[in-house]
This record gives sequence, structure tokens and C-alpha cells, in this order.
Amino acid sequence: MATKKSKASNKSKKTESTKSKTADKSVKKTEAVKTNTVEKAGAKKSCLSGFFAKKYDEKESILTIFKNHKFYGSLLGEVIGTMLLALLLFSLFLMGLPNLATYAFAVIAILIAIYAFSGACLNPLVVVGMMASRRMSVIRGIMYIIAEVVGAWLGWMIFNGFHLAGGETAYDVPAMSALAENGFWPIAMVELLGAAIIAFFFARALKYKRSVFTFGAVVAGGVILAIIIGYVVSAAFLGASNNFVMNPAVATMLQIFPSSGDNFGEIIGGICQALSLYAIIPMIGGVIGFYLSDFTSKLSAEE
Repeated sequence: MATKKSKASNKSKKTESTKSKTADKSVKKTEAVKTNTVEKAGAKKSCLSGFFAKKYDEKESILTIFKNHKFYGSLLGEVIGTMLLALLLFSLFLMGLPNLATYAFAVIAILIAIYAFSGACLNPLVVVGMMASRRMSVIRGIMYIIAEVVGAWLGWMIFNGFHLAGGETAYDVPAMSALAENGFWPIAMVELLGAAIIAFFFARALKYKRSVFTFGAVVAGGVILAIIIGYVVSAAFLGASNNFVMNPAVATMLQIFPSSGDNFGEIIGGICQALSLYAIIPMIGGVIGFYLSDFTSKLSAEE
């Protein structure tokens, strides 16, 4: 009997050891599979993964956006903010570059006041950059641009109304006439560079959106930097002090479109040239600025 029990115990011990060895092998295999999976996932994931991922609410569409009352508040905020910014830019055209620090504080104040409503884009080139970098839906972006054009028009009406009340004729911005003297591409490069700077600073400011003052200060710094560079380049190399706008909404209110010409084709050509210079090229600069910010953030592994 004792011999049978010892044999049975030996068999059970062998069975247990076999089971433990099998379990150890299965655990090792599982760990190896997990390690390989993680390594493969890490190998496939590049520093630019998610670069073109949506950064806005995926549920937002043309069927849902107009049902949200907050959207209309955002549009009204863009109208008011762009109107105030247009008044500031028109006065900058009239007075020139002096007291630039005052303009910086004014831009900060406008951005802080409007930020809670719509994010204070206030510039179509910023909106296009946000759409291209998938921070904003297309329908919201289009409506924002329309609101900004309306705001710039209101600002122009107010500014020109005060000008006419003083017994003067309608205010003529002399800067835009510099296009014929300086040529298309020099001014286009000023617009492109300034737009890219503004968009880059705006994209960087979004990283500090929890602090509204920091957001306003960073964006205002980019706007003032773009104005200084544009002013210095224009005055030093192009012989004109006011031949850039860097805001397509405000530019459409200025006298950039020809009203006369030798023939119809010349008028249409002038209109297309003005739209390219003061609308399309700044929007391209806006896309470049946002992409440059995102690309730099991805390379530096910024959270």
C-alpha cells in the first residue's frame, strides 16, 4: 500500500511540475507576444502621427451647428471684435506707425474681450489656418469669415462716417495705390510673411488658452511684429509705408479694387490681382503659419 501511495504521489508531483513548466512557458510566450506587439506599435507610431487628426467636435456639421444658440453668440463676437480691430487698423493707416505700444495694448484688450465668445479669430487668414489644421469645421470657418467681413464693413462705415462728419470727402487710403509702383510680388511677399507670423503666433497662443491674458499677449505680439516687419520692409525697400493689410476682411473694405480701366478685361484683371494679393496670399500664409507650429510641436514631442 505504501508503495502504491508513493508511486501516486510521485506521479502527482510530476504532473504538477509539468503543469507549472507549461504555465511558465505560456506566460513567457504571452509576455513575448505583448513585448513584440508593443515594439511593433512603437515602431509604427511616428512623431507625426495624428498630425491631420480632427481637433474639433466631430458631431459638428451643417445639420447641427445652426441649432446651437452658442454658435450665434460666436458669430456676433466675431462681428464685434473684427469691427473694433478694423477701427484700430484704419487709424493705424491714418496715423502711421507712432505709438505702436498703444496699438499693442488695444489689440490685447480686444482679444481678451472677445475670446470667451468665439476664440477671437478676427482674421480670415487665421480661420483658414484653423480649418486647414483641422481645428475648426468648414461650416464654422465659412460663417466666421462672413461675420468678419460684416464686422470690417461696420468698422469702415463708422470710421468713414466720422471722417465725413468733419466736412471731408470720403476717406481714401493712399497705401493701396502703391501696388502699381512697387509691383505684385514684393508686396505679396510682405503679405505672405506677415500672415505666416500672425498665424504662427495664434497657433502658439492656443497652447496657453487657459490664461486669457497670455493668449491675448502672444497674439498681439505676433500682430505687432508682423506690422513692424511689414512697415520696415515696405519703407526701406519698396519706398512705401502703407502697402500691406494682413487681414483679408479689412482689405476688402479698402480701395484695393480698380474702378476704371481702358477696357473690361483690364478692370477684371486688376480685381483678380487685388484679391490674390490681399486675400488669397494672406490665407496661404495663414496655413503655413499653423502647419509650421504643428510640425514644430510634433518634432519636439510637445504635449
